[in-house]
Amino acid sequence: MSEKNLNCFASLSDTIKDKLAALNITEPTSVQNEVYPLIAQGKSVLFQSETGTGKTYAYLLPLVNKLEEDSDTTKLRVIICAPTFELASQINAAAKKITDRKTALMIGGAPLKRQFETLKEKPQIIIGTAARLVELIRLKKIRVQDLYCVVFDECDRLLKKESFEDTNNLRNCIAKDCQVIGCSATINKPPRIFFADAQNIKMPDEFILSKKVEHWAIYAELREKIDFLRKFLAAENPGKALIFTSRSDQVENIYKKLTYKHIDCAALYAKADKQERKSAIDRFRNGKCKILITSDLGARGLDIPDITHIIQMDLPEDDDFFIHRAGRTARAGKSGINVVIGDEFELRRYAALEKKFGLTVYPKQIRNGKISAPQL
Repeated sequence: MSEKNLNCFASLSDTIKDKLAALNITEPTSVQNEVYPLIAQGKSVLFQSETGTGKTYAYLLPLVNKLEEDSDTTKLRVIICAPTFELASQINAAAKKITDRKTALMIGGAPLKRQFETLKEKPQIIIGTAARLVELIRLKKIRVQDLYCVVFDECDRLLKKESFEDTNNLRNCIAKDCQVIGCSATINKPPRIFFADAQNIKMPDEFILSKKVEHWAIYAELREKIDFLRKFLAAENPGKALIFTSRSDQVENIYKKLTYKHIDCAALYAKADKQERKSAIDRFRNGKCKILITSDLGARGLDIPDITHIIQMDLPEDDDFFIHRAGRTARAGKSGINVVIGDEFELRRYAALEKKFGLTVYPKQIRNGKISAPQL
């Protein structure tokens, strides 16, 4: 049996094993078993694995295990770059669950002075957004000479046109021989070029989107969509629903119209400050609010347990975004429902995605307060 096929948790310290056991994590996922030995050996890796398969701990566990074997607790050893404040916060929380070594969150929009004070505490893991990380490195507040590794989480998003310069600047701040890790559920040509020197791992499809997610289509003209959404929520009463729209200005519009109808919901929209966004996610995560409205960027990489329904108010131009949206449900072995409320053009595109991704889409209608298959 090859090393990568062994249970990688056997290599972990007893402290980390105990912390994982407290989280009810006792067996590694396939991607964790696959990439753990490579990362533990210090190799640069670019890996692709479906949503909900445990990518965050796939890189965190070997890095934290190495860190805990290090007697020097004062040097910065790991930087993790994420495309959004929300994902960076989530990774920071995941790291804190498995190690007592200091971590720090460095995101844009937060006061620099406060971050300077945090950095004086000598964190060993820093998680942040690319532009702020580069700024702090150039100000010599983050010293990178003792780094083991830099991780680019959701690397395909980090290499989109609007983020590429900041991501590239961060890479250029790091020594050439530093270990580099990239990961995402969808990896296309730009990450393969950017991580050309890394070992490329693509995990076999587990067909989560086709086996664990049921896909529904509801026809609605553009002007009627929010009304159909309201009727859907009343008829289905979802346990926890994440609503997507491509346009960030529509997030606030949907939120206001649902709130006007006395539907309790939260929203991640562009004008909201960091505290409002954190409050919205916290309410949704802990179940105080069952409905969260967001754009694609706002929810990228979010791992919120027990989402029962994804509701797409449009179809994104980028097919990969469809995968990231639908993949917010049916995580950790559970099942879920993905609903597209679309006009004629969007439902034709949905039919093309059905074929492309090997899905089965069930047409639905809302009649007399109930959801059913359309009558032929």
